[in-house]
Amino acid sequence: MKATYHLPGLFEFYEFYEIFLPVFYAHREFFYEWWQIGSIYGATAECLWGGGRAGYGEDGIEKDVLALSKEFGFSVRLTLSNSMLEKEHLGDRKCNQLCSLFQSENNGIIVHSDLLLDYLRKTYPQYYFVSSTTKVLEDFDEFNRELNREEFSYVVPDFRLNPKTELLGTVAPQNRSKVEFLCNECCWFSCRNRKKCYEEVSRSVLGLKSSGWRCCSPESYRGYRFSDAMKNPAFIGIQQIKDVYMPMGFSNFKIEGRSLGSAMILEFLLYYMTKPEFQL
Repeated sequence: MKATYHLPGLFEFYEFYEIFLPVFYAHREFFYEWWQIGSIYGATAECLWGGGRAGYGEDGIEKDVLALSKEFGFSVRLTLSNSMLEKEHLGDRKCNQLCSLFQSENNGIIVHSDLLLDYLRKTYPQYYFVSSTTKVLEDFDEFNRELNREEFSYVVPDFRLNPKTELLGTVAPQNRSKVEFLCNECCWFSCRNRKKCYEEVSRSVLGLKSSGWRCCSPESYRGYRFSDAMKNPAFIGIQQIKDVYMPMGFSNFKIEGRSLGSAMILEFLLYYMTKPEFQL
């Protein structure tokens, strides 16, 4: 078994990956042998079905991203996790064009809305589907039910389930390959409003009136810092991946980082992937 990483910024950090991927495949000796790239995920700018974070990418970048994915063989994952969609949104031309362009058995879609999921399965049947972390599956029984849904190839639990290894040890062996842990979340571990945060972003993407909710987590003003994420009780570092999760049969790990900037992405890739002697 190898650890499989799912990386952020498919469109936003295209220029970064355009440089990084050739280095990775030409100099595999720079990197730990026990991991592989599973997918790179993201959404384009002004993507109504997007959620969790706003979309990014220059106009027309889709074909460049498609060419890059074919050259290096990684799975494209479209992040279409808007939780506030209505039936009238399903006909959006730009989102449908995006799904049509990337449709392949190698590619997936991260989704929240069951309304959208049903539409996508009928309209673009070649994709595999990922249950989004924006569902905030913190209740273990609810998470287990999600794992048992045949329509999902992967399920991302809420990050607060990460340290509950005794409960995770009860996941059916055949479902463990479907679990995808969010490793480096910086959100306040005790936050009870995480779902409201995602819903507010979904409203914003759709141009809906704000609910008026604002994040009031302690030190949220600091923004994302990897050093803070490492102190989070739910943080999954490379030693935990190797010594705890992989021996239990869990192999999929999601690195968050959309909207954080390419320098931060480099910091993540150095930590999670690169041997210390080659980091500089």
